[in-house]
Amino acid sequence: MRLHIFLDDELVEQLDARTGRGGRSRFIVEAVRRRLTDESRWDSLLAAAGSIEDRGHPWDDDPAAWVAAQRRGDLGRVG
Repeated sequence: MRLHIFLDDELVEQLDARTGRGGRSRFIVEAVRRRLTDESRWDSLLAAAGSIEDRGHPWDDDPAAWVAAQRRGDLGRVG
């Protein structure tokens, strides 16, 4: 789909310096895709916020020891 997008002259100059005139569309498409992916990730993070209780975890007393035990118990772990 073709869209008409207005960009200020300075931004277009920077875009052209980075991509060349022939690379504008490809660069803009990639930038929009990345931004939409980032926004989607933030939506997921915000939706998950608060879903784990603040207390009552096996790692509360000593998080480093809990992580070490998890790593030792992972048979697929290398090293």
